[in-house]
This record gives sequence, structure tokens and C-alpha cells, in this order.
Amino acid sequence: MSKRNSQSAKTAARERLRQERERQAKRDKTRRQVIVAASVVAVLAAAGGIGYAVVQANKPTGWEAAKSQTLVKPANTTGADGTTVVIGKASAKKTLTIYEDPRCPICAQFEETVGSTVKKGIDEGKFKLHYVGATFLDNNLPGVGSKNALSALGAALNVSPEAFLQYRSAMYSTKWHPEESDDKFKDDSYLIQIADTVPALKGNAAFQKDVKSGTFDRWALEESKIFDKDRIQGTPTLKMDGKTLTGPDGKNPPMSVADFNKAIDTALKG
Repeated sequence: MSKRNSQSAKTAARERLRQERERQAKRDKTRRQVIVAASVVAVLAAAGGIGYAVVQANKPTGWEAAKSQTLVKPANTTGADGTTVVIGKASAKKTLTIYEDPRCPICAQFEETVGSTVKKGIDEGKFKLHYVGATFLDNNLPGVGSKNALSALGAALNVSPEAFLQYRSAMYSTKWHPEESDDKFKDDSYLIQIADTVPALKGNAAFQKDVKSGTFDRWALEESKIFDKDRIQGTPTLKMDGKTLTGPDGKNPPMSVADFNKAIDTALKG
């Protein structure tokens, strides 16, 4: 082999080696770019996932979320937010306003003793009932039972005024009303159990759905604001023509049938 051929072969070999190194360098560069890009995507995905998790963790839940819930007004209500609940004959000239908190033990005592007398007055057209639901006990005690029960009362009112009155009466009954410190009304299943004692609510799928899904949770929050707005100090509070109805002591509500009748008769004549 001549020196020329030998030199040419070496040159060609070196060129092939150079080209191969360039191709390998390009492959290595491409591989690094793919790895970096994948890493960036992974980091961004992780960051996005963390961001989403943080947002979800900070998202309001339960009754905090209910504050921004779409307001659904129960049927048989009036007012801009559906928070005016007035039941009775249109011919009744006077209106009895009663402020009550579902968890209130004194409200339960009042309803168990005087509730049927109040109902009789409504049925006879002596007066209309203006019901105002309060939830202040949820602020003073652990739990959310007052709000949850008020929402369920909204679901009953959505069925009919009569269903509302009967359900309210059942809630306050000796059998179903829990101790003030026992937050039983927080459980939808317990509220539905009580509702099954009311003919119009027993097995009522629409009512049960509203209770379980919290259809009227926002409404309950709006309704309960009236208690604070009217500067009521406690429940039950009874008013007619802006005047508070009291028992013999002139301070507390009339807690017997006789005391209630005396107070209401005086108010009706006023």
C-alpha cells in the first residue's frame, strides 16, 4: 500500500470518527434537552398540584361555604331574601312575632306548654304568626344544630305552612328536643327522623333532599340575622305591635297558658 493510500485511509477514518462524535454530541444534547423539558413539566405539574391542593385546603367548607351559596327562598315566604315568615288568616288584624332558637330549652318549654294555644289563636284568626328563627346558641355552644335545624324548617316551610308548624312543634317536643349542650340537630338523619312524625313530610323525598343537600342553608343564615338586627336579647321573645309580651314579672315571656292568654288578650285590645 502506498503512503498516499495509507494517509488517505487515516484521514477518512478520522473524518468518520469526527462525524460520529458530532452525531453522538447532538444525540446527547437532544437527550439532555428532553430530560430538562420533562423535569420542567414535572416541576410545573407538581407546583400546579400543590397550588391546587392549597386552594382546595383553603376553600370554605360547611357553614362558611353556605355564606356564598346561592340563596334559595322557601315557598310561603316574602321579603327580599324570603326571610319574612307570616302564617295565618289574611283577615287577622294583629300579628304575633315569636323569636326562637331551635336549640333553646326555654323555647322548647314554651312550645310544649303554650304552643297548642298559639296554634289555636292562629287557626281562629285571632292573630297571624310571624316566626323569626335565631341561631345565636351555635355561637355560645359547640355545634351547628341551630343553623341546621333552621335550614330544615325552611325545607318544611317549602312544603307548606302547616308542615312547618307541625315540624316546629315536633322539634320542640319532649321526645325529640335534645339537651341544650347536645348538638343532635346537626345530624340530618335525626332531623329527618323527626320529620317522619309529620304526615306531609314523612317519606317526602324532596324535603329529605333539601335537608341533606342544605338547600336552605344560606336562607337560614339570612333569617338568623333578623334576631341581631332587631336587638333581641334572648329566646323565646314575643312581640305584638312592637311591644314585648311578658308574664307576671314584666320581664320574662309568658310561660303558662293562663299568662299567655292574659298577655295576648291585652295586646289584642291595644
